[in-house]
Amino acid sequence: MKVLVIGANGQIGQLIVDSLQAAGDFSPIAMVRKEEQVAAFKEKGLDSVLADLEGPVEGLASAMEGVDAVVFTAGSGGKTGDDKTLLIDLDGAVKCIEAAEKTGVKRFVMISALQANNRENWNDSLRPYYVAKHYADRMLEMSSLDYTIIRPGGLLNEPGNGKVSAGGKLDRSTIPRADVAETVLEVLKTGHTINKSFDLVSGDDSIADALGKI
Repeated sequence: MKVLVIGANGQIGQLIVDSLQAAGDFSPIAMVRKEEQVAAFKEKGLDSVLADLEGPVEGLASAMEGVDAVVFTAGSGGKTGDDKTLLIDLDGAVKCIEAAEKTGVKRFVMISALQANNRENWNDSLRPYYVAKHYADRMLEMSSLDYTIIRPGGLLNEPGNGKVSAGGKLDRSTIPRADVAETVLEVLKTGHTINKSFDLVSGDDSIADALGKI
């Protein structure tokens, strides 16, 4: 399965690409926006493609030609303003949804944010970020794509242990980025989570068992 990872140069994106490459059944393609990032992935023996989330839908569609699935894990980052949050986390995501439909790529996995679907649980200091995630997720749910929306809790840079909790409404908690990447891998392996959305935090179940309960 050829999988285009959008946001492949980000912290979760790099872990997802590495997990897909290690699994053996996948051919990850890193979508990046800078030539030096292309060179970095080439050194790791990985295919990559240049495209800009602030560019036209047609450019994103070209990047998706020949792939079987898309994973969207891009974000504007915490050092940018609300304008970039709207342009990347919302409009960039929606343009990728449109590009996938235009290209005929059916499988689409979105990395969102814990409780982005419930306005009453949004962190006020991050409200523009949650607004962007909320409406990008809704557009994906209304699309013709075979989607899965993963809403991870606070992201940690520590080794994963493969133990998570997944569900419709989980308490605010944390999860290693490595476990989010492994969850993406499991989601792509099976069709169980197609057209489903769920929160994801560290827990007591294996990733496969946790997803099996959704």
